[in-house]
Amino acid sequence: MKKQQPQISEDKILEASWELLGEEGIEKLSMRRLADRLGIQAPSLYWYFKSKQNLYQRLANQVSKVILEEFHSDGDWKEQLTGLAVTIRAVLSRYPCSTQLMMMTLPHEPDIIRYTNRMLLCVEETPLEQEQKMQVVTTLVNYVYFFVLDDYQHERNVTVALKELEDLPGDEMVRLLDSMSDSEAGLFRRMFTNGLFELMGTDRAFEFGLKLILLGIEQVIKEQEK
Repeated sequence: MKKQQPQISEDKILEASWELLGEEGIEKLSMRRLADRLGIQAPSLYWYFKSKQNLYQRLANQVSKVILEEFHSDGDWKEQLTGLAVTIRAVLSRYPCSTQLMMMTLPHEPDIIRYTNRMLLCVEETPLEQEQKMQVVTTLVNYVYFFVLDDYQHERNVTVALKELEDLPGDEMVRLLDSMSDSEAGLFRRMFTNGLFELMGTDRAFEFGLKLILLGIEQVIKEQEK
């Protein structure tokens, strides 16, 4: 009896893509690996996606759609930008490698365009120039993207270090700092000893960085109104 081919669809391909991204990272995602996961031949994928970049676009579009669905804020521009930043961070943290996907794709998908438009609406009522409004959105999004990406990469680095080092990464750092003079690493050593670097990637760190951005925008608006 002829073996029946697995039934695939765009949704199943996207679901399998997220699974692979979570297991192996974006560096190892390939159409061949994806086809193996689905139990099909790689050429079958090209009926749904013309290229791996096209697949990336659709994955980023899916993330953009989720952000739009979960973002709800009708306050002033500061409340909207705060809610937007929190929502983007939460969604990106749930989808593996989604930050890289958002940074690697162009706004050539409907939900990516809607997502970008919604971000701009957050500052539409401010007295800023159109160019400044775009810069506000770009600055905010870049902050959130790199915050999530840095946290993701830090976790991967720690995982690798734990596998390769005989001692914990913290022990290795203590020995390195002890070998350096106070003029070379005094401030760094005190911050490390006091556990301040453990704040990296936390809600507290995220909120403080966001506050700095909002205060900067507010200052520019005040200068515009003079």
